[in-house]
Amino acid sequence: MKLQAIPRIALLALLLLITVNMQAQPTAAQTAAVAKTTGYAPVNGLKMYYEVYGEGQPLLLIHGSYMSIDLNYSGMIPELAKKYKVITFELQGHGRTADIERPYSFAGFADDVAGLLKHLNIEKADVVGYSLGATIALETAIKYPAMVNRLVFISSTYKMEGWSQATRQIFGMIKPEFFEHTPLKTEYVRLAPDTSHWRTFVTKLSKFGAEPFDLGADNVKAIKSPVLMITGDNDGLDLNQVADMYRLLGGSVNGDMAGIPKSRLAIIPGKSHVTLMMDTPKLLAYISPFLEGKN
Repeated sequence: MKLQAIPRIALLALLLLITVNMQAQPTAAQTAAVAKTTGYAPVNGLKMYYEVYGEGQPLLLIHGSYMSIDLNYSGMIPELAKKYKVITFELQGHGRTADIERPYSFAGFADDVAGLLKHLNIEKADVVGYSLGATIALETAIKYPAMVNRLVFISSTYKMEGWSQATRQIFGMIKPEFFEHTPLKTEYVRLAPDTSHWRTFVTKLSKFGAEPFDLGADNVKAIKSPVLMITGDNDGLDLNQVADMYRLLGGSVNGDMAGIPKSRLAIIPGKSHVTLMMDTPKLLAYISPFLEGKN
């Protein structure tokens, strides 16, 4: 077997796993029992689609690459909305938010997050991000520290080297045809304002995903918000880099002597990048106490 074929096989297996798990994931329409507000926010040239559920402390959810609100968070929203004002939205080019002639960048995405919160008159929010959304959330905490209260950072890294080498090989190989007959393509066709943009969207996001990035160790170390890092034990991340990031956030100390840091690290056994996000009860068992300041 050729070495370069291994990442392609891994990618196809990942897409199959996504298909199986996403098909099992309930949609928001099937699970939500609370009223919601929807709208489009004029943010940095975008008409950014958003939804608001529940009442209470604002809690912003940021989805992952190629995904939509429903695909990423439909299982979690009904539970979180019982205690929080949950704000969800779709990133540039994703779901109901049309793409524009602007390159993808973490700084640009963070500006969009801040713009949405300002549009909704929210000065400060707890933030949950998954994968791409987690790195965007981290960049938001770096660039707009006054707007982020507590941060839940799921299955991601602050720099490209945080992903395992095999995972990094996959990013640039993603092509539109790989998503045929998957819920990701079906959801795009259902929601996108211009479905003819599909190939351009996937190509653009794949290129962005393969670009080296580093939000800066000093920037991560300077974050004042408590951060809960959650990853699967087989998440596609380099666990040495995960530990390094936790140290930047003040962790990996002798808690009996120095006290327990304000930030937390949870490595969930038996979980991959996809299966971790699909396990809503497991995630909420860590997220809910952290948001309430209980752990």
